[in-house]
Amino acid sequence: MNGNQRLTATERDVWRAHLAGTMELAAHLDRRMRREAGMQLTYFEILSVLSEAPGRQLRMTELATVSQSSTSRLSHAVNVMEKSGWVIRRPAACDRRGWIAELTDEGRAALAAALPVHASIVQQHLFGVLTPDQVIALGRIGAAIRAGLAGECAAARAEEDAGAAADADDVQSATGATDAESAESADDVEDAGIC
Repeated sequence: MNGNQRLTATERDVWRAHLAGTMELAAHLDRRMRREAGMQLTYFEILSVLSEAPGRQLRMTELATVSQSSTSRLSHAVNVMEKSGWVIRRPAACDRRGWIAELTDEGRAALAAALPVHASIVQQHLFGVLTPDQVIALGRIGAAIRAGLAGECAAARAEEDAGAAADADDVQSATGATDAESAESADDVEDAGIC
């Protein structure tokens, strides 16, 4: 790529329309979810993913990937949701570094209460303004964008996970902290906007 590369006028207009529409819908949805359902959109999405997982539980790294979050941001969200009683986090039985997030009955109830609010907003402000053909095209467009970024995002997540693991080892070595304390400290390391 050369340093003089620019978007065409059409590309720029499409990009700005896509970005503005996506950001405005997400911000509106988050505001309404907080006000009407008592939870932010991020928490709703995490609870939704857990509700669909076998046994209502996933490894934290897998949950981060599926919910499009960094491990540090996910860890913060899970900490908040643990305090609300919506999820529990426990060490994975198969390895000492892995952690499992599990949806509780309270979390299922909170999700069930939030589902109608979420559905009505998405139906009104996304599906209600598109034709059936546009809905199909939007799904294909989203899938194409994700497929185009899959390799780079996977590499960025792997790099972040390796950095978090190294940070946990450093914290444990320097402080003599337990594995759980080290994992918590590593999860708290902020990311730099990775996929």
